[in-house]
Amino acid sequence: MLDFNYEIIGLVAAALTTSAFIPQVYKVYKEKSAVGISLTMYLIFFVGLSLWLLYGYLVGSISIVIANGVTLILAAIIIYYKLKNL
Repeated sequence: MLDFNYEIIGLVAAALTTSAFIPQVYKVYKEKSAVGISLTMYLIFFVGLSLWLLYGYLVGSISIVIANGVTLILAAIIIYYKLKNL
């Protein structure tokens, strides 16, 4: 039962931290521009998210997999627009 409670905490944390990226992605998508956003930061972040996603899969944590999978997609959108405007 404790594992389930921990996973619930993880899912709530995942929802909050992942949703924090939505306004930035919306702004970049709406403006079709990522001017002022650091490509280096987002590339490092993308690699980190990929590793967290792999870790979550390996340890069987659905909250880690969902959070990092969704955030990985959001970061990829920002990277796409940043590269498109280079």
